[in-house]
Amino acid sequence: GRPEIEISRESIADDVNDKTILVTGAAGSIGSEIVRQLTDFKPKLIVCLDQAETPLHALGIELGKSKLSYELVLGDVRSQSKLSKVFERCKPDIVYHAAAYKHVPLMEIEPCEAIATNVGGTRQMVDLSIEHNVEMFVMVSTDKAVNPTNVMGASKRIAEIYVQTRALDQIVQNISQTKFVTTRFGNVLGSNGSVIPLFKKQIANGGPITVTHKDITRYFMTIPEACRLVLEASHIGKSGYIYIFDMGEPVKIYDLAIRMIELAGLKPEQDIKIEVSGLRPGEKLYEELLNDSELTEKTTHPKIQIAKVRANNAKKMDCLIEQLMQASEAFENDQVVQIMKKLVPEFISQNSKYTEFDVSANTENDTNNNKPI
Repeated sequence: GRPEIEISRESIADDVNDKTILVTGAAGSIGSEIVRQLTDFKPKLIVCLDQAETPLHALGIELGKSKLSYELVLGDVRSQSKLSKVFERCKPDIVYHAAAYKHVPLMEIEPCEAIATNVGGTRQMVDLSIEHNVEMFVMVSTDKAVNPTNVMGASKRIAEIYVQTRALDQIVQNISQTKFVTTRFGNVLGSNGSVIPLFKKQIANGGPITVTHKDITRYFMTIPEACRLVLEASHIGKSGYIYIFDMGEPVKIYDLAIRMIELAGLKPEQDIKIEVSGLRPGEKLYEELLNDSELTEKTTHPKIQIAKVRANNAKKMDCLIEQLMQASEAFENDQVVQIMKKLVPEFISQNSKYTEFDVSANTENDTNNNKPI
């Protein structure tokens, strides 16, 4: 229900032509589309890193039909030794970091895994980018990082904090020219595990379609749109800033279900039933993108804004993240979540067993009148 988002291709071409580009999570929905869009330009080499063997193999078959110079790397962003070898050998100029665990209900069950990948993986990618003086580091984040109600969203917010704190660190600036940009957007239509493929499968099976709540809403954009804006934000972005995308009006998932049934030539509740299953652990009724003018600043692109976020104390952050990683490695889920709530005071669990840790976290942060976003 809105015009398709376009970008300034010439400016992006100037940034990426003849550059070596490393994409993590390259076999995923967002990572693979970033790779596809980069094929329209003339990069020197695209290094596609992912730990998922079959999707990475499929991406390689697809890229083999193009004239692009590319390399597939089967590896995990958790593995420091593997990443070090990749940076040393490939010497990337630009990094697009899209590797992450993203499914809210599963990460609510496995907080240690969320931290190991979303925080630990990001920390290693950032540190190696600084060490190897990468020109540009672009992190792909999510609207679920805004006032998070679940482990997944909070883990991405901590990753954002790490990226931003390193970008603003004077010591880092003295030893490296790396520019750090973070991008946030909502749900992407047709991505792995999203509602569109799920609803299509449920309709094909004769129903029912399952919706967690009749009033639940989400922001949506297509995968190509999201990736265009990631490329655009990396071009216009200033180091240390978080960029959010104008995704139009939020869509009611219940209305989306009705529309998809009708598009299939069927009648809702007659041919295909719609069942309300109840909110899942950590799930919000609505997501936030900070479109409030008091919390954002405009950029040169009408569809991209800057999120105003509070600065963090680097020493305190490093100490807490180190504690967080140790707890994660020991598989201490409760301890991990408690430390997460210290790092992200606005992380208030919803419909989750971790709500018991909110009282102490809120008590600690009562004196903080500047609510982080």
